[in-house]
Amino acid sequence: MYDAYLDIETTGLSRYYNEITVIGIYLVDSKDTQLIQLVGEAATRDNLLGALEGVGTIFTYNGSRFDLPFIHTRLEVDLASILHHHDLMYDCWRNNLKGGLKAVELQLGIPRQLKGVDGFQAVILWWRYRSYDDEDALSILLKYNEEDVVNLKALRERLLVSVATETVERTRDVISPVEPLE
Repeated sequence: MYDAYLDIETTGLSRYYNEITVIGIYLVDSKDTQLIQLVGEAATRDNLLGALEGVGTIFTYNGSRFDLPFIHTRLEVDLASILHHHDLMYDCWRNNLKGGLKAVELQLGIPRQLKGVDGFQAVILWWRYRSYDDEDALSILLKYNEEDVVNLKALRERLLVSVATETVERTRDVISPVEPLE
């Protein structure tokens, strides 16, 4: 079974009026990783379902409110009803990590190679590619999406370490040394 880290890029924020431009999926199991990016016309229901074959859990950041509803509306597939979905944003909130994915990455020291690229820039990059056949813009967009999905895995790992550390500390507070009986 694979874990899938999923993030989409779109032409805007409305799932009713805007289109999906890229679906990024980072597949991870105990031995292997694989990056799949469905771009433009390749971002279809069938291609998405095929890419997610063998997946047990999808991990997203704000996917409950953005990625999955967008996919449901545009591609008519309800991923949350066919796969287990875990939105890491809520784990971040429980750990007092607020803001978007990039803000949380900064707080946790998760690095990015691309600087100054965000969701708004992703829209501009897409239109530069579509309007002017700008392959450099597409390359940057795909690198941005790749960093998003790869960093979701890093975020999950940091959160797991944080929870484990907190559990150990809480256990230490509850269990006190026993005084020997005389």
